[in-house]
Amino acid sequence: MASRGANSLSWLTERMQDWTDHVAIVWRDRPSTYGDLLARIAAWRDRLVQAGVSPGEVIAIEGDYSAETCALLLASIDYGALVVPIARTMGPHREEMLATAEVEWLVSVDDSDDWAMRRRPGSATHPLIRQLANSGTPGLIIFTSGSTGKSKAALHGVDRLVKHWKAPRQPIVTLNFLLFDHIGGINTLLQMLSCGSTVVFTASRDPDEVCRLIERHRIELLPVSPTFLNLMLLANAHERHDLTSLRVISYGTEVMPESTLARLRAAFPDVRLKQLYGMSELGIMRSKSRADGSVWVKLDGGDTKTRVVDGILWVRTPTAMLGYLNAPSPFDRDGWMNTGDAVEVDGTYLRVLGRKSELINVGGSKLYPAEVETVLMQMENIRDATVFGEPNPIMGQIVVARIDPIEPEHPRELAGRVRAFCSGKLAPYKIPVKVVVEDGATVGPRYKKMRTPA
Repeated sequence: MASRGANSLSWLTERMQDWTDHVAIVWRDRPSTYGDLLARIAAWRDRLVQAGVSPGEVIAIEGDYSAETCALLLASIDYGALVVPIARTMGPHREEMLATAEVEWLVSVDDSDDWAMRRRPGSATHPLIRQLANSGTPGLIIFTSGSTGKSKAALHGVDRLVKHWKAPRQPIVTLNFLLFDHIGGINTLLQMLSCGSTVVFTASRDPDEVCRLIERHRIELLPVSPTFLNLMLLANAHERHDLTSLRVISYGTEVMPESTLARLRAAFPDVRLKQLYGMSELGIMRSKSRADGSVWVKLDGGDTKTRVVDGILWVRTPTAMLGYLNAPSPFDRDGWMNTGDAVEVDGTYLRVLGRKSELINVGGSKLYPAEVETVLMQMENIRDATVFGEPNPIMGQIVVARIDPIEPEHPRELAGRVRAFCSGKLAPYKIPVKVVVEDGATVGPRYKKMRTPA
């Protein structure tokens, strides 16, 4: 087994030594300083050694963000392990994930931060895992969301991911909203800790709880999904709390409906709105929104390159994964990846229309769900709406809208309202033919839309 290589997070722990008295993380309203975090990291390194874990082995950490999981994640990477974060919400897929990632050690951390560690039978043999382990480089295995299909396991070399985290930045109090197994959540954590920021963890993604944390801890940066922002605005949670500390709201993981963005701009006129772009396979790229309230974004990060081929975005970036553990490589011979995102281009700016896999073909006329959703979200009594295509023997596909109403409403009456409201705002073929009423069913555990039929 390879020994621990030079590409660890030693540079990060060295920086932390300069901020030992500063608050690093807040979990359940309890602050921990950088000094506390360093002590926890050291304790976990000792536990890994005592348990017989070798650098290069695959460790799964099951839980949510907390003082313990944060320290274990950092200690495992610094130790030279290949780390698999698994959120507890992934319960039904847990065993499949453990098997796909060839996990050798499993550490489960519960809601009280109590933990249990055990060795799993067998050893990792996947060629990409062996290649990374033998190089002495720590790794990160991230599962794609699988919102339109089966999850894929993306293997990253941590040294490639952390390059842009080393640049000096001003500290900022940040909420880490995204789940423990999301590339965006990992990005937020390491980026914030690398500049001496305070990261606030939340045990609940409920809008009122998130707003309570913003008020109590004077959070300045809120990185969330468009779906969460829509739910927060509809619940008026932002009006029940003092959110004047907010300086930036960043959003990504899915297409932002223009109607939601307009309401967000009106509710937070003094807050900068920033669109992010990233993928489990590529990491989170530096981006610049054309203006607050604009759906146009420019990816302008260093060595990251973009091109558009037949309306689809391709990306080449040094932060890209090494490959999938359970699927063929998506990169061409020059390192470009077809993201599957359909985009419009305006100079150096892009507008993401949706995933190519989400394209709905109605008798040869094509549309993306987000265009219909942004119209539906302007209607009264609609908490959320998710649009997708359903096979049809005559038209090929029909447009289906799965709607979560604020107040109970008869499906037939709601369907009639949908068609009347969309008439004149959408081309006839884009108007939903079928309306399904399902309370809360449009949002998945990652707080993004689930487009597959329920």
